[in-house]
Amino acid sequence: MVLDNLGSSLRGSLDKLQGKSRLSEEDVEEIVKEIQRSLLSADVDVSLVMDLSSSIKERATEEEPPGGTSARDHVLKIVYEELVGLIGESTEIPLEPQTIMLAGLQGSGKTTTAAKMAWWFSKKGLRPAVVQTDTFRPGAYDQAKQMCERAEVDFYGDPDEEDPVKIAREGLEETDDADVHIVDTAGRHALEDSLIDEIEDIESVVNPDLSLLVLDAAIGQGAKEQAREFDDSIGIGGVVITKLDGTAKGGGALTAVNETDSSIAFLGTGETVQDIERFEPNGFISRLLGMGDLKQLSERVERAMAETQEEDEDWDPEDIMKGSFTLKDMQKQMEAMNKMGPLDQVLDMIPGLGGGLKDQLPDDAMDVTQDRMRSFDVIMDSMTEEELENPRVIGASRVERISRGSGQDEELVRELLQQHKMMERTLKQFQGMGDGDMQRMMKKLENQGGGGGGMGGMGGLGPFGD
Repeated sequence: MVLDNLGSSLRGSLDKLQGKSRLSEEDVEEIVKEIQRSLLSADVDVSLVMDLSSSIKERATEEEPPGGTSARDHVLKIVYEELVGLIGESTEIPLEPQTIMLAGLQGSGKTTTAAKMAWWFSKKGLRPAVVQTDTFRPGAYDQAKQMCERAEVDFYGDPDEEDPVKIAREGLEETDDADVHIVDTAGRHALEDSLIDEIEDIESVVNPDLSLLVLDAAIGQGAKEQAREFDDSIGIGGVVITKLDGTAKGGGALTAVNETDSSIAFLGTGETVQDIERFEPNGFISRLLGMGDLKQLSERVERAMAETQEEDEDWDPEDIMKGSFTLKDMQKQMEAMNKMGPLDQVLDMIPGLGGGLKDQLPDDAMDVTQDRMRSFDVIMDSMTEEELENPRVIGASRVERISRGSGQDEELVRELLQQHKMMERTLKQFQGMGDGDMQRMMKKLENQGGGGGGMGGMGGLGPFGD
């Protein structure tokens, strides 16, 4: 994920304090220099880096750590709070009728973002519509129409009309019964005067309640000028950072937020319409520092389970906690996991599993794991209904037949069966738990995420319970 290098670098810097109970001036100087290097290499603006590191140095030097707190955890808490302060609050997005206009350069991901945002609003119980006004880029109309069909939301565009202002006006009229209008505008390869003039004309017709600047996470230092010019032209009320599933540095996009004196509204984390999340500063920085984000994880799990159940009404995830755990249940769980997004993103949300653990894994470890899940799925597709319902009937001859039918090694078939047994044993431990037991277990998991000292866990307020 983008900013992984920044997160890994910051975590590495903090780990140098491991085992220390108190900080010397030399420790503080060294850690601040490491943090400066980490932020600058991630393309965060120099002036912001100096302000941030100055605040961290002052607090680390002057504040006394609470009793029983290690030097590393004390500095971790300070870095967390200062980074959250740098990014600021999430853009306010009320769940009510409104018009939102998207601006940005060509290639920033506006058209994809429009459909993703519409999908997000639809999941919140509102009826959205996307109005496509981009007459500059070939294929913009077709792309927007296809994305909106996948998102199952209303769409308006006119591939034969050359006047984007006319399209905007007619689009609002044709989709008058929608609760939320999302107006996608044209981009250019650079901040040309014609782009600014066009978007100002569209704004005068649309009269948006909110204008969002869409930025590619790879924008780098160019984000500052872009953000300033758009802000001067139409007023930017929030930023959407896209392509966070890439390897870009990402600091430039964070700089743009500061430049427009606005905040981040959404994060685009993949290519499908579901790959979008509301920006939550606490969770975002917590993931960056390897402390998880249980709130976002919970939302993804609930959504994925609900969608999987919609596709197969006979399958109820709650039955897993009551009776036997079959291979069919395991296959449905794997389907739900795929709907949650890339595995490395999911790991980032689990306290104690993201961050530091991922730093130790080979670069292709997540790809191998995804491939293994796909192979398991193919194997289960080659099984009979009896085998899926009762895996214990699968002996050597059946393993051989399933291997031939799926085109997978016999060893992989046996590995799948072993994996099922392990999951079945784990679930049996949960089946006798009451609500109090579950809460205690979750609290223990949260506390593992903050690096010790009982500082992990979101609690809706951040990993330090502020």
